[in-house]
Amino acid sequence: MKGHFYKPNCKCPGKKTKKCSCGATWSYIIDVGTNPNTGKRKQKKKGGFKTKQEAQEAAALLVAELSQGTYVEEKNYTFEDYASEWLLEYQSTGTVKISTVRIREYDVKLLLPYLAKLKISNITTKQFQYVLLDLHNKGYSYNSIVSVRQTGRMIFQRAIELKIIKNDPTLYATVPRKQTTVEELEKEKEIPKYMEKEELALFLQTAKEKGLDRDYAIFLTLAYTGMRVGELCALKWSDIDFSEQTISITKTYYNPNVKLKNYILLTPKTKSSKRLIDVDNIVLNELELLQAEQKRIKMRFRTTYHDENFVFSQQDEETAGFPVYQKLISFRMTRLLKLAELNTRLTPHSLRHTHTSLLAEAGVSLEQIMQRLGHRSDETTKNIYLHVTKPKKKEASHKFAELMRSF
Repeated sequence: MKGHFYKPNCKCPGKKTKKCSCGATWSYIIDVGTNPNTGKRKQKKKGGFKTKQEAQEAAALLVAELSQGTYVEEKNYTFEDYASEWLLEYQSTGTVKISTVRIREYDVKLLLPYLAKLKISNITTKQFQYVLLDLHNKGYSYNSIVSVRQTGRMIFQRAIELKIIKNDPTLYATVPRKQTTVEELEKEKEIPKYMEKEELALFLQTAKEKGLDRDYAIFLTLAYTGMRVGELCALKWSDIDFSEQTISITKTYYNPNVKLKNYILLTPKTKSSKRLIDVDNIVLNELELLQAEQKRIKMRFRTTYHDENFVFSQQDEETAGFPVYQKLISFRMTRLLKLAELNTRLTPHSLRHTHTSLLAEAGVSLEQIMQRLGHRSDETTKNIYLHVTKPKKKEASHKFAELMRSF
């Protein structure tokens, strides 16, 4: 294996002498293989060594990599170029939800102002750590920065697998945390907002009497099933078994740009989110009324109707049949909360918390509640459950004490 050591920029007379007064550094050039297309030899050049010995030692490491088959010929990619290629590859696997792809795209967008024009093989841990620190200083949340680091790691790890780079600069980069304030600590203890049963009854009565089309059916279903809003939007008539009184939850609605005709149905949030839940006749009777009304609308707009079997669908001529979207439900709920003079900070997701609290109050076990909601483990559900059942636990303690006093 051929190699050569030299001082390319030495201006001293007699360049072959050991001593040098011009400050020039040593370089090496090593044969690293043959170009398969041209048959010509490929060479690796590197300079900046203060002494010939340093250049020789670095060259020896390269020769060792070549002989062991671990040498990586680093490509001349910028981070921007490779990240763009990586995103295309990531999306084309067919195993990643479009919502997850959008998260990765957003993370790359945050990384580009810092790394775009840098050669990907030259990016250091120090540079990547600076990115995370600067995002932290700009007020990005801890979870957002964790996501950026994860996306960066995926990009660099794939580049290593493809032998584009040798080292991963994200490996020892840490996500900064700000010190938790007393206020934030107290906020963590807060129980999420939900309705008491009297408030829920008032809200549903308001929806029934003053709601717009489909309002009562939508909010009754959310309150009585505890399903996520995206799951409700994706619900189809084939998911409802009126004879068995069950609803099958197998998908969720995704439409970040709120373009009604560009929706996507995705698999549920987690594996445990796929579930079969029992439903009361109160809900099923209302859904039967909705189904009858929907058939009339389908006949009216038969040539333009988007006939994909959605339970909660649009009713105007242009978008009839397309599923309702989350923001519409949020707007409708705020309107009803104002009419009922209830807390307008409540959201459709609050009905899920309300469902949890009322099940707990009715004596349903935490395990059963979590199965119904499609959770394997959820701190919010546990906190609500513990909050609601706390008086019952105290009651049990008092009863035990009374029993012991009787002896």
